[in-house]
Amino acid sequence: MTFLAEPPLTPRIQALYDADEASNGYVMNLNRAWAHQPDTHDALFDLMGAVAREGGLSMRERGILVTAVASTIGDSYCSIAWGTKLARESDPAFAAAALTGDDAAMSAEERALAGWARKVASDPNGTTAADVQALRDAGLDDGRIFAVTTFVALRLAFSTVNDALGAVPDEELRAAAPDPVRDVVTWGRR
Repeated sequence: MTFLAEPPLTPRIQALYDADEASNGYVMNLNRAWAHQPDTHDALFDLMGAVAREGGLSMRERGILVTAVASTIGDSYCSIAWGTKLARESDPAFAAAALTGDDAAMSAEERALAGWARKVASDPNGTTAADVQALRDAGLDDGRIFAVTTFVALRLAFSTVNDALGAVPDEELRAAAPDPVRDVVTWGRR
């Protein structure tokens, strides 16, 4: 499931696992790693949620950002999880296209978000003032640009922990993914 052994069960860890069971019907592999610091897990997700709210990010926009980041860095876990979420917010073909970098069906603002997320994920030191201007030209103000960038960076941190510690996508997660999403995710851990 991960490279780490599960920590001894405590009431706090059981609460993390119970939340997974309640929302997913099983304990996710990645949360077996995060069980070593469940308060850190919750603080990270609270921060991501606050940034998303402050930036006015819809679930569809978050799906576009996360799939762009996850596919760029080769994170199969978040690609499948968020590809499935994005498919629910749009359709499976749209989500599969987003995972492969095909942004043709996206609005101009969505294309700008996906492109920015990929740039931040692949080479944050390579971004330019022109890249930020392209976001403005797509309708984002500077506050929203900051929120999007911070959200992407936090998702990168989450994915990095999961990937580095060997979290393998859950069989249940793969089974629940629409075929177009599952079929395009050929990278990362199997």
